[in-house]
Amino acid sequence: MAAKKKSPPRPPAAKRCEPCKGTGEVAVSVQVGRKRRVVGQQNGLCLTCFGTGEAAID
Repeated sequence: MAAKKKSPPRPPAAKRCEPCKGTGEVAVSVQVGRKRRVVGQQNGLCLTCFGTGEAAID
C-alpha cells in the first residue's frame, strides 16, 4: 500500500486594510490658493498598505 502525501499547510488569509477597506485607494482633499481652500477630493494611494489592500501581518 502506497503512503498518502499530505498537502502543505495553507498560509493564513490576508486581512483587509482598514483605512481603504481593501481597495488600495483613499480620498485625498484637493486644496487651492494661498489660504489652502478645499475644493474637492480625488483618489490617492493608501499609504498604510501601499495600494495592495491587505493589512500588514504583525
